[in-house]
Amino acid sequence: MMEFILLGFSDIPNLQMFLFVIFFFVYVIILMGNGIIVLITKTDQALQTPMYFFLSNFSFLEICFVSATLPKMLTNLWTQKRNISLFACATQMCFVLMLGNIECLLLMVMAYDRYVAICDPLHYPLIMNHKVCVQLVTACWITGVPVEIGQTCQIFSLPFCGSSQINHFFCDIPPLLKLACGDTFLNEMLVFTVAVLFVMIPFLLILGSYSKIISTILRLPSATGRTKAFSTCSSHVIVVAMFFGSAVITYLRPKSKHSSRTDKFLSLFYTIVTPMFNPMIYTLRNKDAMMALRKLFPLLIHIENV
Repeated sequence: MMEFILLGFSDIPNLQMFLFVIFFFVYVIILMGNGIIVLITKTDQALQTPMYFFLSNFSFLEICFVSATLPKMLTNLWTQKRNISLFACATQMCFVLMLGNIECLLLMVMAYDRYVAICDPLHYPLIMNHKVCVQLVTACWITGVPVEIGQTCQIFSLPFCGSSQINHFFCDIPPLLKLACGDTFLNEMLVFTVAVLFVMIPFLLILGSYSKIISTILRLPSATGRTKAFSTCSSHVIVVAMFFGSAVITYLRPKSKHSSRTDKFLSLFYTIVTPMFNPMIYTLRNKDAMMALRKLFPLLIHIENV
């Protein structure tokens, strides 16, 4: 088999152009929103802190993540030509999985940053110095690469002798395993193992960090201090819940529970919805980010005054 066919949303033929317009504007919003966050965190001196350094990397990652799936989906919706070569499919799947793993690790690092800031504020500048921040981000970007290259090679070493139709809008593991001939038990175990290592363990560590953070915040003497501490974590908690919730259900539920419609919905959530809302969550709920935006776009001040 030399190519596959991405069925995408072909089951609703009357809405193809409508979906193209919706997803095109969503893509533009994601690029602009996350791009602005990268810009303000690089140019505004008030945002030269570890928290915004991690946020800048996270926003850049979101741009890469969504660019691995949306352009191909938009092309398919526009041209109605849904074929994708074997190599292109493998490349797309490798990048989606690799960037997804990096996102899990980066969210874990951001939780650790909040843990140190709230639970050990006196040593925060020493622990989270610039060198440590760069090392943590570099480790996130490097760790998942060899794992996902190996996993992709193993998936595509399977014989695909049945249908060439992938009932999804991008090349993902669950729909591809449905097309494989022979025993896929080893591949399914590898998928489960990688999901535990890169999804479940970071998620549990994040939960552990926030349990310590919450207990520390509740011991603060003033209500104002508690409110301020909670506000610095709330944006991250919302993004974690949105991303990990859909990712855990997608890759850790039993094979018998998989359905094409549910897989598409969950994939839309963690590949498109989360990157779209990420800039709004981190800017609208953050005074420093809003101040930086006002400096970058003076028109915002005029609109707010009106």
